[in-house]
Amino acid sequence: MNIGEQSKVKLDLKTLVGIVVGIVSMAGIWFTLTAEIAQLQLDVVRMQDAVQLNEEFRIKWPRGEMGALPDDAKQDLKIKYLQKDMDYIKAVVKELEISQAKE
Repeated sequence: MNIGEQSKVKLDLKTLVGIVVGIVSMAGIWFTLTAEIAQLQLDVVRMQDAVQLNEEFRIKWPRGEMGALPDDAKQDLKIKYLQKDMDYIKAVVKELEISQAKE
């Protein structure tokens, strides 16, 4: 059997249609898999970004670097006033101790 430029191939129509359908199917599968891989890569990038933001929040929130809740601000204000009251009470007690010691 010699194969050259003028060689002829005889195929019946069923075989030709089968080959075309097979090639189109493989191309479809290829593009579907490529699209799914691209989507998964995008999802991974989004997850990594979310993890990074969560890690930043986890570290900075307790330090107060990312603000505070309104309830925390109220509580801090109350603590400040209580601290002032305690300082005043300590000063009064100290004066009373000094006056008691002089008598």
